[in-house]
Amino acid sequence: MSKTQPNFLEKLFHLRENHTDVKTEVLAGITTFMTMAYILAVNPSILSSAGMDSGAVFTATVLAAMGGTLLMALFANYPFVLAPSMGLNAYFAYTVVIRMGYSWEMALAAVFVEGLIFIALSLTNVREAIFNAIPISLKHAVSVGIGLFIAFIGLQNANIVVDSSTLVSLYSFKASADAGTFTQEGITVVLALIGILVTAFLAAKKVKGNILWGILITWGMGMICQLTGLYRPDAAAGFPSMFPDFSNGFAIPSLAPTFMKMDFSKVLTLDFIVVLFAFLFVDMFDTLGTLIGVASRADMLDKDGKMPRIRGALLSDAMATSLGAVLGTSTTTTFVESSSGVAEGGRTGLTAAVSAILFGLSLFLSPIFLAIPSFATAPALVIVGFLMITSIVKIDFADYTEAVPAYICIIAMPFMYSISEGISLGIISYVVINLATGKFRTKKISVLMYILAVLFILKYILI
Repeated sequence: MSKTQPNFLEKLFHLRENHTDVKTEVLAGITTFMTMAYILAVNPSILSSAGMDSGAVFTATVLAAMGGTLLMALFANYPFVLAPSMGLNAYFAYTVVIRMGYSWEMALAAVFVEGLIFIALSLTNVREAIFNAIPISLKHAVSVGIGLFIAFIGLQNANIVVDSSTLVSLYSFKASADAGTFTQEGITVVLALIGILVTAFLAAKKVKGNILWGILITWGMGMICQLTGLYRPDAAAGFPSMFPDFSNGFAIPSLAPTFMKMDFSKVLTLDFIVVLFAFLFVDMFDTLGTLIGVASRADMLDKDGKMPRIRGALLSDAMATSLGAVLGTSTTTTFVESSSGVAEGGRTGLTAAVSAILFGLSLFLSPIFLAIPSFATAPALVIVGFLMITSIVKIDFADYTEAVPAYICIIAMPFMYSISEGISLGIISYVVINLATGKFRTKKISVLMYILAVLFILKYILI
C-alpha cells in the first residue's frame, strides 16, 4: 500500500488490515455502481405501474440507495451496496397493489413495519443466529447458486436468453432479421456477446478494473453502432438512444408525491399481516443469501463459516428498508451486484461509500446513468457469475448428505428465479437427508436448522 494513503481513510475503513488500497476500493465502488445503475430506471418504471409518481420514485430510489449504502459502509465496513430490491418491487406493484387491490400507501406501510421488525431481530441476534446456523456447505452452495442466478439475469437482460415454448431458448438472429428488428434488438445481443468475450479477455489478462472496462467498452460499441446506423433507436418501442439525453436539464424530481405517504389504517388486519409476512420472508433470506454468497466469494467468512461484523450489516439493511419506505420506495436491501465490486478487489466500506457517492451524483447526472443500456451491464453479471461459481470446489461431494442439499440449493436459485427459494429448499433437504440417513447423530446441526426446515415446509403448505 502506498505511504501516501490518506490517514483518515485508513482509520475509518482499515484498508491495510483488509489488504486493499484506495485505488482498488474506488474502482470496485465504481464497478458496483455501474452494474446497479439500471435500478434507477427500472424501479420507477415498476412502481409507477402501481400508481406512484415515477419522478418521486426515482429520487426516493437514489436517496434510499445512498443512505442504506452509507450505513453499510459506516456500521459494518463491508463493500456491500444497497438499493430497492428487484423482485420485491415487482411483488409490491404487481401482486400487492394491482392483483390484491391494496393501495401503494398501505404497501409502503408494510415495508416500513418490516424494516422495524428486522431492526429488532438484528439487535437481538435472531438474524445473525440464522446466518450462523446454516452449514458451511450450504453457504458455499448459496454463492454458487447466486452466481448462476445473476448470470441468468445478465443473459436475460441482454436478450441472449428469451422466453419460448421450451420456457427459455437462445435469441434467434434469423427471426430478428426476418422481422426487420436486427438493427434494434439483434445488434444489442451481438454487442452483449462480444462484451462477454471482451470482459473475459480482460479478466484473463488480469487488467485492473476489467469488469468496469467491459461495461464501458460494450456501451462504447453501442454508441458507435448508433452513429454508423447499425443500431436504430426507437424509444417508443423500447430501444432508447445509447447517448445521454440532456434535453430536460439536470433538475431533481420532487420527492413530495411519495414522501411519508404510508397508510397504517390496516395494520391490525389479516390482509396486512399476510403482505407483511411475504415481504419479511423474501427480504430476510434474499439478504442472508446475498451476504453469504458475496462474503464467501471474498473469503470474508471465518473458519467456522461465520461473518465478522454481521450485526452491523444486518442492522444497516434493516434500517435502509424503513428509510426507503419513508422516502417512498419498496424494500431496500443488499444487492447481489455487490459481487461485481468484490470481484474487482473491493473489501471494505470504502467501496460502498464510493458507490453511495455516485448514487448521490446520479441525482444531478441522471441522464448519463439512465443511459447505460442493460446489454452493457449484462457481460459484467455473466463474468461475475463465473467468479462466484468457483466456490463449488469447496463443497465436499464425497459426502452426499452435504453435497445433495448443496446441489438442490444451487439449481433452485436460477430455475425458480429466487435466492430465498434456493435457501429454503437447501435447508429442508439438508435436515431431511441427514435425519433419514442418521448422519444427524454425528453432526452438530443447529436446533435453529430444524426450526427453519419446519417453518419452510409450513410455508409451502399454507401459502
